[in-house]
Amino acid sequence: MMLNAQISAANRYSEVLTDEAVAFLVHLHKKFNPKRKELLAKRQERLQELKNGKLPTFLPETQAIREDSSWKVAPIPADLQDRRVEITGPVDRKMVINALNSGAKVFMADFEDANSPTWENCLEGQINLKNAILRQIDFTAENGKTYRLNEKTAVLKVRPRGWHLVEKHFLVEGEPISASLFDFGLFFFHNAKNLLARGTAPYFYLPKMESHLEARLWNEVFVEAQHYVGIPEGTIKATVLIETILAAFEMEEIIYELRNHLAGLNAGRWDYIFSTIKKLHHLPQAQFPDRGQITMQVPFMRAYAQLLVKICHKRNAHAIGGMSAFIPSRKDEEVNKNAFAKVRADKELEATTGYDGTWVAHPDLVPIAQEAFDKVLGSNPHQKHVLREDLQISDKDLLNFHIEGGKITEQGLRTNINVGILYIESWLSGVGAAALYNLMEDAATAEISRAQVWQWLKTLAKLDDGRTIDVPFYKQILQEEIEKCKKLLGETRIQAGNLAKAIKIFDEIVLNENFVEFLTIPAYEYLD
Repeated sequence: MMLNAQISAANRYSEVLTDEAVAFLVHLHKKFNPKRKELLAKRQERLQELKNGKLPTFLPETQAIREDSSWKVAPIPADLQDRRVEITGPVDRKMVINALNSGAKVFMADFEDANSPTWENCLEGQINLKNAILRQIDFTAENGKTYRLNEKTAVLKVRPRGWHLVEKHFLVEGEPISASLFDFGLFFFHNAKNLLARGTAPYFYLPKMESHLEARLWNEVFVEAQHYVGIPEGTIKATVLIETILAAFEMEEIIYELRNHLAGLNAGRWDYIFSTIKKLHHLPQAQFPDRGQITMQVPFMRAYAQLLVKICHKRNAHAIGGMSAFIPSRKDEEVNKNAFAKVRADKELEATTGYDGTWVAHPDLVPIAQEAFDKVLGSNPHQKHVLREDLQISDKDLLNFHIEGGKITEQGLRTNINVGILYIESWLSGVGAAALYNLMEDAATAEISRAQVWQWLKTLAKLDDGRTIDVPFYKQILQEEIEKCKKLLGETRIQAGNLAKAIKIFDEIVLNENFVEFLTIPAYEYLD
């Protein structure tokens, strides 16, 4: 075994990088990393099939699992029964305290899309969560304001990074560990028994899966981890984000693979849009208009949202709705009034569709989301009795990408370029959840932005006024938007150098002959 020297040098991280924890991580890596790499290779094989014209469909080889109505998920713990509002955010100290105090039922602490995975962020995040579970956490802001945990706090769930990512600061015999195993393993090893002692358990969100085979690997990891630390099998409960177009065709099989550990599925809407572009960008019908026009009411998103509820409730699992990314303005009440109305309508749609809960990104949205679900749920913790047997969702419904009145506009192109660059700059600066134009942008929304620009350039798409999106036109808009970015960031941020890096990364990705799978992979090379 060989560990990166940065581990031993970071003495302040000895609280979590103990010899015993490191040994557990190495064990997970050696046992499961070969299978992880096999599954990533299968992703590439499947992508080639898509390019060759084989559209996604429900798997014939797993039809018996889907048609067997006898199996359900294992019983779900009492503190995960009512999940009507969940708040998500990164794992910095202030966010952890505020989110746990927010009034939401659940806080999803995010090592993934809302986290810039610097070594410091990842390790400080582990320490923050460990301290929060022990109720030994506080925070004092520069203005002297002190933050402490309330007596009653949200239930904690943790989202590790996806299977496709590695943690370059932790090497095992010269090979970087899977970021999924690192984030999951470190949290689980230190906190599983402490959580059980406090009447809860280790709960997780699992991101970016593309198949039930990837869910099977997570289940194997859970079984091994529970045996390793000596807690009962089935103690871990996980919610899977259905945020890839391929996973939507395997939702029931994903539940089946994790049925002893599964609490529910979540409609990860932003990544789902990105995944659809990534996997099916070669299809003329999958060329989307401005990202703001891809709402939950358009056919393919509506079909996916409804199917998720039907499948979850059939198997006695929770169905959790998607993120409302709005961030309230401290200056413009008119902006807030309009945005709150949209959030309320979005949450009312989810509640009446049959969802058992939903996500928000800001504490001010918790009461709005709660009100929408209270109207439907009342005093009930969920609505899993709503089976939606009236719905018949076909594979064609999931692939119906028609958007009535959809247009690609100059402003849509400008927004994608501007937000894409600003988000990457923020991510390189160590902030993975960036408040931009009253929206909380994370890696998922930035991925949509750059994916659309790439696709529009690749297909020479037309704006609504007839102009063609070609390289010269893009370069002109790029320069204009760079100037706007500079004005917004200010000289100090510009001098830090991350804006120049962000521009370089964005430009190289959207002009690449091939679709770059995740922007965070090339960007990760720039992080300490």
